[in-house]
Order: sequence, then structure tokens, then C-alpha cells
Amino acid sequence: MTPADLAAYGALFASAFLAATVLPLSSEAVLAGLLAARAGEAPLLLAVATVGNTLGSVVNWLLGRLVERFRDRPWFPVSPERYARAEQQFQRYGLWSLLFAWLPIVGDPLTVVAGALRTPLIPFVLLVGIGKAARYAAIAAGFAWWAGG
Repeated sequence: MTPADLAAYGALFASAFLAATVLPLSSEAVLAGLLAARAGEAPLLLAVATVGNTLGSVVNWLLGRLVERFRDRPWFPVSPERYARAEQQFQRYGLWSLLFAWLPIVGDPLTVVAGALRTPLIPFVLLVGIGKAARYAAIAAGFAWWAGG
């Protein structure tokens, strides 16, 4: 593996990790760019993106576990009504909703709520990882189709 390959994988990991947090970043564009440039092996790029993005969601889960105890404070960033609604929605759809943690807008808050509601880490990681892997695989397949192979 060349230094350029390592840099590509590192950049993808960093973008995927940060994109899974509350920062507005797009790891999909980085993945597509690396696939277009043929920088690295596609299966390894998918694995790196999935692991990075899933670990970023674990950070959200941890934040949810830590911040939940402060929800009655006036400075808490979510109103009690919105917090209760998020709790209710998560409990309504359950653990399986974590398969959709990759969705824009709702995915990151979903992972925070899962942490606040004390979702066990192992099922969290498995479901979030499956959903994110499927999303990156779809992106890679779409890119391969668009690029003609």
C-alpha cells in the first residue's frame, strides 16, 4: 500500500467519521471521488467508510448517554416537547429504526436519542453498521453503473 493509498483511506475515514457527527459534512462525495480516481480498492474503501461512519455514530450515542442527564436544564439544546417526541418516536419504531441512521437530517439525532435511551451498544453498532454499509454499497454500485463498470 502506497502513502497515497494510506492518505486516501485516512481522508475517507476522517470524512466518514465526522459526517456521522452533528457536523454538516458529506462522506459520500469523498467516497465517490476516490472511486472515480481509482484511489484504493473499492471493497476496502467501503469498509473504511462504514467503520468511520459507524464510529462517528458511536460518538453521538455516547453524547446521548452523557447529555441526557442535563435535559431539565434551561440551556439544554432541545425543548422538553421535542425531546419527548423523539423519545416516543424511537420507542415506537424501536431498535430497527437504527438501520436508517444514515438518513440525512434524522439520522444523527436518532443515534443521540438511542444513547439517551440507553440502547445497548452492541445492537446499536450492528444495526447502524448494517444500514451504513448498505448505503455505501448502494453509492458504490450507483457509481459503478454510472461510470460504466
